Amino acid sequence: MWPCGGRRQRRLGGVALLLVMLWLLLRRFNWSELNPLRLWGRNHGLQTENSEFLLEGMPFRILGGSMHYFRVPREYWEDRMLKMRACGLNTLTTYVPWNLHEKERGKFDFSKNLDLRAFLSLAAKNGLWVILRPGPYICSEWDLGGLPSWLLQDPEMKLRTTYKGFTEAVDAYFDRLMRVVVPFQYKKGGPIIAVQVENEYGSFPKKDPNYMNYVKMALLNRGIVELLMTSDNKNGLSFGLVKGALATVNFQKLEPGLLKYLDTVQKDQPKMVMEYWTGWFDNWGGPHYVFDADEMVNTVESILKTGASINLYMFHGGTNFGFMSGALEADEYKSDVTSYDYDAVLTEAGDYTSKFFKLRQLFSMVIGQPLPLPPMIESKASYGAILLHQYISLWDVLPAVLQPIKSEFPVNMENLPLNDSIGQPYGYVLYETVIFGGGHLHSRDHVRDRAQVFVNTVYVGELDYNSVELSIPEGQQGFRQLRLLVENRGRVNYGPALNEQRKGLIGDIFLNKTPLRNFKIYSLEMKPAFMKSLQQASGWSSVPDYFVGPAFFRGRLWIEQQPQDTFLKLQGWEKGVVFVNGQNLGRYWKIGPQETLYLPGPWLRRGGNEIVIFEERTAGRIIQSVDIPYLGRTQYVD
Repeated sequence: MWPCGGRRQRRLGGVALLLVMLWLLLRRFNWSELNPLRLWGRNHGLQTENSEFLLEGMPFRILGGSMHYFRVPREYWEDRMLKMRACGLNTLTTYVPWNLHEKERGKFDFSKNLDLRAFLSLAAKNGLWVILRPGPYICSEWDLGGLPSWLLQDPEMKLRTTYKGFTEAVDAYFDRLMRVVVPFQYKKGGPIIAVQVENEYGSFPKKDPNYMNYVKMALLNRGIVELLMTSDNKNGLSFGLVKGALATVNFQKLEPGLLKYLDTVQKDQPKMVMEYWTGWFDNWGGPHYVFDADEMVNTVESILKTGASINLYMFHGGTNFGFMSGALEADEYKSDVTSYDYDAVLTEAGDYTSKFFKLRQLFSMVIGQPLPLPPMIESKASYGAILLHQYISLWDVLPAVLQPIKSEFPVNMENLPLNDSIGQPYGYVLYETVIFGGGHLHSRDHVRDRAQVFVNTVYVGELDYNSVELSIPEGQQGFRQLRLLVENRGRVNYGPALNEQRKGLIGDIFLNKTPLRNFKIYSLEMKPAFMKSLQQASGWSSVPDYFVGPAFFRGRLWIEQQPQDTFLKLQGWEKGVVFVNGQNLGRYWKIGPQETLYLPGPWLRRGGNEIVIFEERTAGRIIQSVDIPYLGRTQYVD
């Protein structure tokens, strides 16, 4: 009896010990339970073995979603992460935008909405692993693919190569960036389980055979110890490989044999879709693209049935605030809209879509356990009509607020002697010179991207990629001012044209076959210091019944209660930029598809909120604050 009872007790004891060990193991992989005192035993990060991922030696599947901290107000980071967890995701992926963290060469910014440390800490707190995609090139429908425009000051610059001028800049940036990133790696107690080497390099037509290895070593030499990955579409997959990094694939439609194609470039490795495109981005003048929710979820289910890991690009798109949206240049130049809604799993404002609930149901079945409850959505406000009661013409602003640069020749934005000699990255530039008569004005395709042409203050037409000549009317005897207000609509972020993304006037403009000379050049970057000076300028007056820009308009939105998200509808306005309490919400344009601009509640305050609009041409008198976004006429992705 006693020996039998002893065996029974030993068996029960063994089962109890096993349960305790299992409990500890489960807690160990629950980020919400972790703290630095319990991070012992982290010896093996994310590894690949026998066609599967292992994390700390245990089988692991990546269920990821993309969200970019620089496209989402900091106050909403945690809300979006909680929604990721509630959808069933265990991993967050994010790009890192070099052109925001190093706006001026040698001056780095990791504060406020660029506080990468805080973002990574929040991911850990909320139970999400992180795949970091630090570039230096990120694409992402972001100006110049995340590369800073001051790189283009060098006339010989060769971006995304081992050209010395480029690698020296990358080295300096990575020196600073990796000081932030390295402590957040898995083996150091952080959430980062993998780091991507560059981005879609196999699709870049001007490849340097040494470049990918250079970027890999730049990461390793600065302390990156976690799993390395590359990312490409099928056509670029085999050309973007680098030894020592796992190749992953990007797509939207699952073609037969697409995932098996990974076996042809790497044997016995786990399969991962780094970018499964949940929707698509929009260009000015085009439709608002949507991707059918059922088709998307069925494709995700098919991917998971193969045993592959997946990252949803995008889970939450957010907004291209300011002047940061990119562009495409294939048959023609097309700039991207301000919204990065992307028809993603969450809307631009972070609300749920049908895709969220369908994916949540799917992931719950895959995981085999209940998911956290989805957080409540933030209500939206409709504050009604807002009167823009005052205006000041751009021509009145010039002598009061802006000092010109004098140059015999036209100078492109990037090479203007501004901002500690790094040039002007974004916005508008006004080129002014003197002419004696009229005639035939020809741009020789030197306008980037769009110029409004004025004689004195009278509008005479536009020059852009498609319109390269204008007739300048003859005037009375004597000199007149010829003014070209040139807008940088966004630098191309993908393809072979990266090195040709200088903006403004990039060469001579001709009047009657004679190149124009002796310019006054005014920078209209519209930085906070300029906007503050503008507010204090004399010359603001009541808006007449009809007025044609370019001009600045201002009004006030009064809020009695706690501010909430809203959307600004600019019906009756033509083209320009909106600022609220100094924050640049981004561009609007009547050609659509986007009809509203997202205004986050945290950027508003109780009481008065100052709204300033720069309108290029035809101004309305009011704008509308509405509680529903209007992203334009829809078209399903083929």
